[in-house]
Amino acid sequence: MWNGIFPAVTTKFTDGDGLDHDEMARCFALQMEAGCDGLIVCGSLGEGSMLSQDERLQVLKTARSVAAGKPVLMTVSEAATRDAAAMAQKAAKAGANGLMVVPSPIYHTNPEETVATLSAVAAAGDLPVMIYSNRVAYRVDVTVDIMEKLAGDKRFVAVKESSDDIRRTTELLSHFGDRFDVFTGVDNLALEALAMGAVGWVAGLVVAFPRETVAIYRLAKAGRMDEARAIYRWFRPMLDLDVSTYLVQNIKLAEALEIGTNERVRMPRMPLSGENRARAEAIIRHAIATRPALPDVTKLAA
Repeated sequence: MWNGIFPAVTTKFTDGDGLDHDEMARCFALQMEAGCDGLIVCGSLGEGSMLSQDERLQVLKTARSVAAGKPVLMTVSEAATRDAAAMAQKAAKAGANGLMVVPSPIYHTNPEETVATLSAVAAAGDLPVMIYSNRVAYRVDVTVDIMEKLAGDKRFVAVKESSDDIRRTTELLSHFGDRFDVFTGVDNLALEALAMGAVGWVAGLVVAFPRETVAIYRLAKAGRMDEARAIYRWFRPMLDLDVSTYLVQNIKLAEALEIGTNERVRMPRMPLSGENRARAEAIIRHAIATRPALPDVTKLAA
């Protein structure tokens, strides 16, 4: 159902800590112009946990306004299942094309609880669901056995595989075939996962470098791996910035340096400073100065 590059977009704020819809529309449109295949709003990178449910729905509306008919997914990540179900219902009513659901970001559910929670949210929203499996950040591992229990519900169509173990991609595809659309959710494991059969990439650094990200994906899918590897090796130091406590600040700094937007984050986060900023900025500026020429991938299928 879904494939390609789905940016996990950042949320833009005014200097008064409100939502900057004009700047979000501009930045989201850059993703679409570069050939991305969908948008995911209000995830970890989108500071969804720092936004009210109403604010998240406003971000969704802005994303839909520039998505040109491509799917826009709302991230659902609530401490209580009833609140997640309510968010899913609101997102459906507001026109979301699907949901990306975190099983339980605070309480670490056991397998039975994980199945029950995901099922309840899917039923409430009644939209296609991408399961967000991230045992590193959220300590809930959506295993093959758990997904087997969910496979009978056709609303579960995809999984964002962020276990940090490339073997999981192979396990999912070997067990389920094409039952689920397998997306990689770890920037610095992306090409490896695509090589093993993942059909999509929920990407972070794409928000600053959309054309390079799209080129890697399309070249890999076309079997032009030498060209994809060359771009990916250039990209890799920046992709490592996605795997960090400061991923939001890192990536917003990359956006500021590359596409001229701002770095504003919502507290308790603050923009990078000191050694953290110097290190990230050096990586980003070096990448900008050494960016490779990109082949024309416009005629390659997503």
